[in-house]
Amino acid sequence: MNELVQRLSQGNHPVEASLRPERTVAAFKACIDRGYVHIKFTDTRGGTDLGMQLDHNASDLTTANFDQQTGQAHLVGHLTLNYVPVKCIADIDLSTLSGTGHLEPIAATTPHE
Repeated sequence: MNELVQRLSQGNHPVEASLRPERTVAAFKACIDRGYVHIKFTDTRGGTDLGMQLDHNASDLTTANFDQQTGQAHLVGHLTLNYVPVKCIADIDLSTLSGTGHLEPIAATTPHE
């Protein structure tokens, strides 16, 4: 397995919502509404910025209050990192737009005989 994928798959790591041009809760909410979010793993060399297609069924926004900028957004999405399909799971605190996250490699499925 790829070294970066393996490292980010072991334990939780510091992450932040990667937003441009402004790092605001409104911009973060707009990304969630579009179904595509960038999450940056900050403890890698230079940071690792990953864009992921959200899985709305697996994500949980019930404790997130975007108007009050409080609570937490539990985001789950899929992407490919260094040719490895992975699931990215991140919990983002709306007051800081940072939190923790990790990757889960998605095993290749083979048809049953």
